[in-house]
Amino acid sequence: MRALALCMMLLAASPALAVQPDEMLADPALEARARAISHDLRCPVCQGESIDDSNAPISRDLRLLVRERLVAGDSDAEVVDFIVARYGEFVLFNPRPSGSGLILWLAGPAMLIAGGALAFAMTRRKPKAEGELTDEEKARLAQLMKE
Repeated sequence: MRALALCMMLLAASPALAVQPDEMLADPALEARARAISHDLRCPVCQGESIDDSNAPISRDLRLLVRERLVAGDSDAEVVDFIVARYGEFVLFNPRPSGSGLILWLAGPAMLIAGGALAFAMTRRKPKAEGELTDEEKARLAQLMKE
């Protein structure tokens, strides 16, 4: 009974891929390429999942399209370019460092530099001396001390 429970827990913990057996290619090399490509493409509906992991109908269509292009003889880059031409840069989990994607690539380092400069400026700033008395307060204190 415990062995059955252990098997069930292991099956539940394994990743559930949405790729159906009827989508898979007979050639293992082409199937491996299709999996690698679809792992890097974002589902337009789910947005947080790759098309390999998503059960959305559009993801199934994209998986089939990737396999269709591979069978037609396209290279991996040509398949990705074809999908991007149809759906835009949004479908890429890692945007290309060109055009509007360049902003995403440069925003992280720019914010790191700006934060470092701000932290440096804050630590170098001379702290205001607290507790210093004005001349008027010093005169009043001297008068009170005499009394």
